[in-house]
Amino acid sequence: MQGIRRWWQQNERIIQTIFMISVVLFVIFALGNFFKTVNWQQVGHGLASLSPLSVAIMLVLGCLAVTPMLGYDFALVHLLRQQKTYSPAYILRSGWITNTLTNIAGFGGLLGATLRAYFYGKKSSKTQILLAISKITIFLLSGLSVLCWLALALIFIFHSGNHLTRYSIWLIGGGCYFPLIFAITQFHDSKLFHDLTLKLELGIVASSTLEWFFVALFFILIGVLMRVQTNFVAVLPMYIIAEIIGVVSMVPGALGSFDFIMLMELSLLGVPRSTAVVWLLLFRVFYYIVPVIIGGILALTELGNRINRHFNDLPRQGIHQLSHGLLTAFMYASGILILLSASLPDLTASNKFLMHFYPFTFFFLHQLTTVLFAIALLSCARGIESRLKKAYWPTLALLLVGIINTLWNLGTWGLTIYLTVVLLMVLFSRKTLYREKFVYGIGKIIIDSTIFLGSLIVYTIIGIINRSQYLATHHIPAFLVFPGEKIWLSGLIGLLLGLLVMFVIMRYFTSAIDPFAGFDSVDTNRLRAIIDEFGGNETSHLAFLNDKQIYYYQIDGHDQLFFMFRPKYDKLIIMGEPVGNQHYLRPALRQLMEEADRYGYQLVFYEVGAPTTMLLHEFGFDFLKTGEDGLVKLADFTLAGKRQRSQRALMHKFNREGYQFSIVQPPFDHELMNQMKAVSDDWLGQAVEKGFSLGFFSSAYLNQAPVALVRNREGQLVAFASLMLTGGHKILTIDLMRHSQAAPSGIMDKIFVSMFQYGQAHGYQFFDLGMAPLANVGESPFSFFEEKVAHFIYEYGYQLYGFRGLRHYKAKYATSWQPRYIVYRRKSSLISTMLAIVSVINQRAGEQQ
Repeated sequence: MQGIRRWWQQNERIIQTIFMISVVLFVIFALGNFFKTVNWQQVGHGLASLSPLSVAIMLVLGCLAVTPMLGYDFALVHLLRQQKTYSPAYILRSGWITNTLTNIAGFGGLLGATLRAYFYGKKSSKTQILLAISKITIFLLSGLSVLCWLALALIFIFHSGNHLTRYSIWLIGGGCYFPLIFAITQFHDSKLFHDLTLKLELGIVASSTLEWFFVALFFILIGVLMRVQTNFVAVLPMYIIAEIIGVVSMVPGALGSFDFIMLMELSLLGVPRSTAVVWLLLFRVFYYIVPVIIGGILALTELGNRINRHFNDLPRQGIHQLSHGLLTAFMYASGILILLSASLPDLTASNKFLMHFYPFTFFFLHQLTTVLFAIALLSCARGIESRLKKAYWPTLALLLVGIINTLWNLGTWGLTIYLTVVLLMVLFSRKTLYREKFVYGIGKIIIDSTIFLGSLIVYTIIGIINRSQYLATHHIPAFLVFPGEKIWLSGLIGLLLGLLVMFVIMRYFTSAIDPFAGFDSVDTNRLRAIIDEFGGNETSHLAFLNDKQIYYYQIDGHDQLFFMFRPKYDKLIIMGEPVGNQHYLRPALRQLMEEADRYGYQLVFYEVGAPTTMLLHEFGFDFLKTGEDGLVKLADFTLAGKRQRSQRALMHKFNREGYQFSIVQPPFDHELMNQMKAVSDDWLGQAVEKGFSLGFFSSAYLNQAPVALVRNREGQLVAFASLMLTGGHKILTIDLMRHSQAAPSGIMDKIFVSMFQYGQAHGYQFFDLGMAPLANVGESPFSFFEEKVAHFIYEYGYQLYGFRGLRHYKAKYATSWQPRYIVYRRKSSLISTMLAIVSVINQRAGEQQ
């Protein structure tokens, strides 16, 4: 006995291999002989005769038949004592992947163990997993064993399938399997099964029984849906017998052995061989192949999620971007092609290049409907391109209408599959649609106007040249000749209605509660509190102009920073450096970027310094130097020496002539305000004041800070300059500096020098002379073309405050220069950015008040 056992252990694998090879060869030989007798033409007809409803039922119920197998994974997690580690959703997903793949390869095989070690190996070793799997594996056939007794009852008690009595020994042998295993695990004193409680064991047996019973019922249901004329009650024991023989054959999935028995026995029941082949083919497809495909998709998704987490979400973002880009391209291309086919039908029908693309667009019979659909598709494409949440459901509805209409008119499976893929791209792109509102930019206005208005103009011209009077006297290309006047008129009405549809859709896209739209008067007390607590800068006083909106950044309800901005097109033009607690500059910028982006705006920073520019560069911004800020170090300023000889002489002259410099504190009385207004009006002449980056005359604005006055000997006001609050004694600067026409030459130098002396006396470190625009910008032959264009736009757009020679004048006093930049979103158009900035700068003062 010991010798036989040793011999078996030494030759077990060889014997198993020989047995499996012999079974496979037998099955191949037997199936080969069987298939020779099959009428394959009838097989094709049988597959083609299935209705879509029948296919859908098989698809759903085939997946439903797999679900009892998921109980094995819940049992496995219970044995591993990891119920709290894995969520039910995770177990269901992992169980589906594992069971559908091992349904073909075998539960207890290397694949099953490897997959379960992969899914449940967080807190369990491979040995523990293999031990738990082995405990469950012995019960996998318990359900089939229970069904063997049901099959025996059907054959011998209910006499369904009397010809199957020759398989009784197989059914009895299979039926004894479960009682034997149950006795061993429950009544044999073994440490191996001590954690396999009766409740858990019965749960596994129930899962196994439902698994085998569901799949048997599913096999029978396929025959019912095929309308096979046979005794379906007899098919149940036949199926159980075939599965028993398939299990004994040890072929994964009982492939071949099960099929041979079923084909042979179904033929004995009177089922035509071609029908039996279709029956088995459908069973294999919907119970094995379809669930495996779903499992494969889930497996790839799980693998993709792990890879995605490993690479910090970059792969997912890339796939979403690709899907979004392809979807946008498809919608625009389809919309334009459909519109072109309606406008120039002969051109598109005769053009081989264009015709290659028409099989991949929607199909409508009526021209008016075609035009309306094309324009609606293009409008939704704009929303999808802009990542607008509101565009999701209209696009989905539009695509569904287009698909149904195309199917109704054409009914081609190839186009249906293609359009279904497009629909899936919309569903997959949903997470990329996050914006609350659509905002038109200059580039988008130009593109959409070209498409919509251009189509209307071209279509109208085509109608004019298709008049009989014109055709009689002129020769026009054949592709411009329209099929008929009624068809052309239908298309024209469609275009006009389409423009109305476009207006309604775009109105819907642009309507939203926008925190950046509208204008509210600034809270001066709130602004001053931030400046007093954290300090201001050389442009912070411009917030009191009340011509810009203010964005506040708070921590626990306490204001830390504010940004001054004005919306223009799809951009928020932010004036100067953020004002306030610079410790929170990075999170404040991130919050403003995210909120602005959510409402469809791009940020543009105007006149910011190098540190802020470099920080924004980290956030994906590009920049363009727009000039340099001149600073005077007040501690070093003196009128002594050769360099300041002319300024020293000028100051002596003003002193001799009795000109007096003084600083007055707000609030200012009505008389002084009228005097300053008279000087300002005399200085402006016929020019109109600007705003945004420059102060304008406003009593409310001037009353926010001290004003420097220059009076002549008679006490008449000839010049003034408004100081800007910077919230400390580091920088002193002025904003409005104006003089009457009667003021003597050099009065500006009088103001500057007097301010330098005032700054020295009051402990200021620097005096900011303001920016010299476009100093050293776009002048090199190696500068980018866009920089040269930007230089041109900026120079000629800055009409009132010309700046040629300004740097030369300020250089008399400046001891250092600080660069200033325009910072804009990378990949956005620099030209459209400059147009928006120039438009804001040249906006009349007070237009937003």
